Amino acid sequence: MSEGTRRRRDPEARRLEIITAAAELIIEVGVDALTHRKVAARAGVPLGSTTQYFATLDDLREAAIGALAAEVEVRIDETRRAVAAEGVSPEGIARLVHRSLEDARAVQADRAVVTAAVHDPRVRAFAKRWSEEIVGFISPVHGTDRARAAAAFIDGVLWHSQIHDEPLDEELIRDALAGILIPSPASPSASSAASSAAASA
Repeated sequence: MSEGTRRRRDPEARRLEIITAAAELIIEVGVDALTHRKVAARAGVPLGSTTQYFATLDDLREAAIGALAAEVEVRIDETRRAVAAEGVSPEGIARLVHRSLEDARAVQADRAVVTAAVHDPRVRAFAKRWSEEIVGFISPVHGTDRARAAAAFIDGVLWHSQIHDEPLDEELIRDALAGILIPSPASPSASSAASSAAASA
């Protein structure tokens, strides 16, 4: 059986090809530039196939964003396991962040989801959950406020990599995270911790 015949007899496979093509185009040209014609050309299917499976462009966009979000979900699980192995010290987090920057496809998928989240409340809820997951990894050790600041910094590092030719050095990321997560001796939180330790002595 030829590949073309197999695809015609497997509607779900063709639907998946269309979604995959749409997701790739969203990464490359942005969600607003997506059209049925571009998706059909990328997927190698007749134009009518895209409208057969997705009556409106919004339906197609939603399916493609959903596929990208599923990729992010997989990386959340991978990050959860990595955090368990690496810990949440500035060194460990910097190592994980820098490693993630080496996967250009993953970084671009993250960017596409966050960009879509600006205009789509449904996607925004997912993107916020990803940010909350990062806070959840860090806050048990460093506290909620510092965890939120670190999550915002990590978001900035990821966006920085999208507009510069080279990602930030791991050492720079580590030092910045240390400044965010580790109280200086003169900071109020450090003073409170010292007072508590003295009182319990």
